[in-house]
Amino acid sequence: LWRISASEFQLRTYQGQFLTCDGEGNSVYATAESPSTKETFEIERKNNNQVHIKLKNGPYLQVTIGNQLTADYPGTPGWNENSATFEMTIVANNLHGDYQLANGYGHNKAKDVLRRHRNSFITIEDFKFLYRHGINAVRIPVGWWIAFDPNPPAPFVGGALEALDNAFSWAQDYNIKCIIDLHAAPGSQNGMEHSASRDGTTGWPTSDYISQTLNIIDFLASRYATHPALLGIELLNEPSAASVPLDVLVSYYKQGYQIVRKYSPTAYVIICQRIGNADPLELYQANVGSHNIVVDLHYYNLFDTFFVNMSAVDNIQFIYKSRESQLQALNGANGPLVFIGEWVNEWNFTSGSQTDYQDFGRAQLGVYDAASFGWAYWTLKNDRKHWDFEWNIKNNYLPFGSSPSLKIFNTLTPLGLVFSWLYLRQIL
Repeated sequence: LWRISASEFQLRTYQGQFLTCDGEGNSVYATAESPSTKETFEIERKNNNQVHIKLKNGPYLQVTIGNQLTADYPGTPGWNENSATFEMTIVANNLHGDYQLANGYGHNKAKDVLRRHRNSFITIEDFKFLYRHGINAVRIPVGWWIAFDPNPPAPFVGGALEALDNAFSWAQDYNIKCIIDLHAAPGSQNGMEHSASRDGTTGWPTSDYISQTLNIIDFLASRYATHPALLGIELLNEPSAASVPLDVLVSYYKQGYQIVRKYSPTAYVIICQRIGNADPLELYQANVGSHNIVVDLHYYNLFDTFFVNMSAVDNIQFIYKSRESQLQALNGANGPLVFIGEWVNEWNFTSGSQTDYQDFGRAQLGVYDAASFGWAYWTLKNDRKHWDFEWNIKNNYLPFGSSPSLKIFNTLTPLGLVFSWLYLRQIL
């Protein structure tokens, strides 16, 4: 369901075609490859899940005896049982990302919501907090529309570029380095809300979207390559193994590497592992570039049924037996550096005590400190307390001060922390 306005929508099938109708008296078919006026319908909704659907400035749709949708219901249907009253079900995995927020609020209100969010979520005080705790780098997620600020394509609103400029300025003030992470690519690289998917589908691996994405990398590299706070550029966050073929991804990474090198001979170029059923070694064998290449792995004891019934001890042993052995193998491989670009002090174990969380966090810090490039926690601030790095530190759930890594935070080893002003769950 693509929302156009408060009452206008376009309806897309799982195969990607849109419902279309040539006008009054005609049937409705799922044949349109892209939406326009003929694919735009008005939806009237009752307090419950009942709806009427009509052509824009036209008649209501009804179902015929032969199960065909036609635009010819006579008059205005009531809410009793009739051929023009439908049920609409909002599924449990509905999206709450950047696209949905900006589209749902409308431009003016979304602009105000995001302005207030950016002004309060990450501030210079946060960089002061990072500096006091020995953090020397941040990984900053951005969406593709940042390249079009201050007037990005609808429904997105401007302001992200100013926020990124502020972050670079504050980082420089506190001798903190920045990694720019393209978190949301045109068309969505994984169908999830953090990739700004419009409807849960993955459309990124097409030549047009890939070309657009390379232009965005060019914009970011040209703008920040000479900034003293830049550490590196991550070309794409969490492409889906189910939807993004390896050869397509590697080709994109190679082109992105060359674009960054056009502007900087030394900035790190970070390539993210595919999520799903993918072996990180596939990127070590890809020969993306000659130097300063980093592979980003995301380590969560979540999002997989494998972790559902694990005890606290099981989770901790998994860190030592599985994560540590993989890190050692990748560190020893003849290829890119290893970056644990996302991890969090949270799990599926629902009855964990403070001591359990401390032991789990201590295990992760001890193992991830061995990554040859470093690690980044997701995130600095979050509405879920165990995802909130600042809360974990202040409430002594993450034994950060006793971590061996603290001894090397002020070296050139780029250990760091992730934050995002575009991670919108905080304000929903």
